[in-house]
Amino acid sequence: MTKIAPTPEEPPKKAAERILSTASDLFYREGARAVGVDEIVARAGATKPSLYRAFESKDQLIAAYLQGQAEGFWGYFHASVDRHPDDPRAGLMAFFEDLGARAAKPGYRGCGLTNAAVEYPDRKHPGRKVAVDHKAELRDRLRGMTKAMGARKPKKLADSLLLLIEGVYVTSQLFGDDGPAGAAKGAAEALIEAHTREGAKEAP
Repeated sequence: MTKIAPTPEEPPKKAAERILSTASDLFYREGARAVGVDEIVARAGATKPSLYRAFESKDQLIAAYLQGQAEGFWGYFHASVDRHPDDPRAGLMAFFEDLGARAAKPGYRGCGLTNAAVEYPDRKHPGRKVAVDHKAELRDRLRGMTKAMGARKPKKLADSLLLLIEGVYVTSQLFGDDGPAGAAKGAAEALIEAHTREGAKEAP
């Protein structure tokens, strides 16, 4: 009698990558709270044990998704600002221009990290921690750039620019490609001019 060889198990790394990819797409489009583990594994063609071996819990899976979102943001950010390595002002203008273009694309759902911070108010949630750490890093980066461009109050200018960025993330979801997000670059330019113009009164 011929014995049938057992089907080899899928390598854990490959299953984990497919689960994370599927979850990331669902979390971004529908929100992390709205998506259950059953839907994730079904769409990924995986099993719950595979998910929990790789991520321990749904909360840890959310944190892994948000780490990917943070890495994606920095990829976008550097692709813009690195075109002007010696001119932080021009680099930020390039970033705002590129951000406006992304925000006008169909299916744009803002920043996954911002969305997650709203979904999960508990500061102990691993996903919220990732989001808070990322936003703090962005704030520090903006402060460094505004200081380098000679702003009289670099921290205040950086916070104003951060408010504009977060405004793009939210208003693009409310109004689509014809909303206030399209005004972000001009607003950023005006803020930077007010904070760096020679002979002008100190910005409030």
